[in-house]
Amino acid sequence: MARNVYEAMFILDSIRFGHDPDGISGQLADLIRKAGGEILVSRLWEERRLAYPIKGQRKGTYWLIYLSLDGLQLVGLRRQFDITETILRYLFLKIEPRIVDALVAHAQSAPVPAVAPLEEAPVAVAVADVVEDDVEVGEEDDIV
Repeated sequence: MARNVYEAMFILDSIRFGHDPDGISGQLADLIRKAGGEILVSRLWEERRLAYPIKGQRKGTYWLIYLSLDGLQLVGLRRQFDITETILRYLFLKIEPRIVDALVAHAQSAPVPAVAPLEEAPVAVAVADVVEDDVEVGEEDDIV
């Protein structure tokens, strides 16, 4: 069977990724190699707040991988990703052979955003100025 090129996007557990970024990304690469795949590009995409909680997590780290793999091996690889606790979600897209080189070159040249460990990430707090009015409440204004 012919090998296909796939784009794989993963949403990883940000807490676990913050504690061991090399170990988590290495785990993805190991699973792909064990399935007989070849990694063309593997890089951090970004970390962001999720639109809705996934497996109790509100933040996710997005990881992008371009890989070459026999189509029959994809089913077994998906099963391995399903049982891996650090992966919240994943998506595979088969890439048209005519645009593989352009996508891989773009992924290699794109800057990698810096991700601070979760404990050290700055937290923005919005504070509104509260203006207190001196209002006297009369007996007729009391709420019963």
